[in-house]
Amino acid sequence: MVNAKRSAWLGVILMAVCSLSLWARQQPAAGASLPQTLHLLVNRSLVITSPVRITRLSIANPNIAEPVVISPYQVLVNGKTPGAVTMILWGANGESQTFDIYVDVDVLALSQKIHQVFPSQHVQIEASQNIVMLTGQASSAAVAERIYQLVSAEVPKVISLIQVPTAPTEGQILLAVKFAELDLSKERQLGFNLFSVPNGVTKTFGVIQTQQFGPLSSSNVGGSGTTQLQAQSLLNLFFFRPDVGIGMSIEALEAKNLLQILAEPNLLTETGKEASFLAGGEFPFPVVQGGAAGSVPTVTIEFKQFGVLLHFTPRLTADGKIDLKVAPEVSTLDYTNALEFQGFLIPAISTRQVSTEMLLKNGQTFAIAGLMNKQVTETLNKIPWLGDVPILGKLFHSKSMTKSNQELLVLVTPHIVKPYGRGKKLPGLKFPVKFMTWPPPSSKPAQGEQGKK
Repeated sequence: MVNAKRSAWLGVILMAVCSLSLWARQQPAAGASLPQTLHLLVNRSLVITSPVRITRLSIANPNIAEPVVISPYQVLVNGKTPGAVTMILWGANGESQTFDIYVDVDVLALSQKIHQVFPSQHVQIEASQNIVMLTGQASSAAVAERIYQLVSAEVPKVISLIQVPTAPTEGQILLAVKFAELDLSKERQLGFNLFSVPNGVTKTFGVIQTQQFGPLSSSNVGGSGTTQLQAQSLLNLFFFRPDVGIGMSIEALEAKNLLQILAEPNLLTETGKEASFLAGGEFPFPVVQGGAAGSVPTVTIEFKQFGVLLHFTPRLTADGKIDLKVAPEVSTLDYTNALEFQGFLIPAISTRQVSTEMLLKNGQTFAIAGLMNKQVTETLNKIPWLGDVPILGKLFHSKSMTKSNQELLVLVTPHIVKPYGRGKKLPGLKFPVKFMTWPPPSSKPAQGEQGKK
């Protein structure tokens, strides 16, 4: 019984001693004071003044904050790098004073720099030691990314909470396109053909020509000895001296051609979806496919498109603009460069196409011009030696020149459209005569005839 009471008293005494020890640890030592909190910016300084003479000081990391004693009663603290550090000062009376110094990034300079580069953006910047936080709103994700890169170049740790508008996922875009093509071609031909016909002295028929234009030919009519001249091409000028039996034909032709193509397609598609348009057709194109060893190759037909072709993909952006990818193409069948295959004439395709991307507002128009194709083909034939004679040598020349000038213009205008609401009157064509009525107005009887009936 006595031992149990002694054990109980010993437990109470031990608990009391532990409590006193813990309380003593929590209380500041004699001559010490509670820590003070100081905030300092990088590359900025502040002065600490002590009421008593400073005998010594200590700082945990001088790379974060650098203390400099400027007088027995004052200490200058310079901010070096972002972070937190503790500094202790001891006075002549033996008391100490503790300071918790927090060195933060100088956000004032960064904020001024952001508003100078992006004056229309509502972005705020805050700092906590070595971490910078960006808040506010930006006009687009690209602008927010540029602001983040600008701050990251100055501060290693950046957290971006900038809000950006998001692009709509629904919406229709109407694309109005105008194709205008102008093709001017001009052809000139000039040639001389000299010939002689049989007469009383000469019984032979002779021709001098450069073989560029069709020569004259002769034939006897009914075996009577009468000579008939035949021309293989259209003649402009014809001269003949019957007394000497010598003549000359001159071919001087000039032709001008004008071709105009105009198409105005209007295409409607959803944002992010591709739409296409074709005004033209398809022509069969044979493709030879080889078979196995020893087998005969087979020919299959593949259809090629030609005409006015358009592919475009619109996308609505967050700021209400239209990001447009457009690829117009104009192609025609070219029979001058055609290929003959097993008795079939296969034409080539003359194509002009463009692929581009731009950012437009609703209703703005852009033009794709300068798609020009100029060609000049000149053929000159002459008879050797005779064609080199001054002045008279022109009679033994033939010349053919072809010029072509093609130009293409494409106008593109995107529109953001909305469907008609339920119950609204739909637009329609204005017919001069009411649609699906009988009898037509021209067959209705006059009012006098109706009264008689």
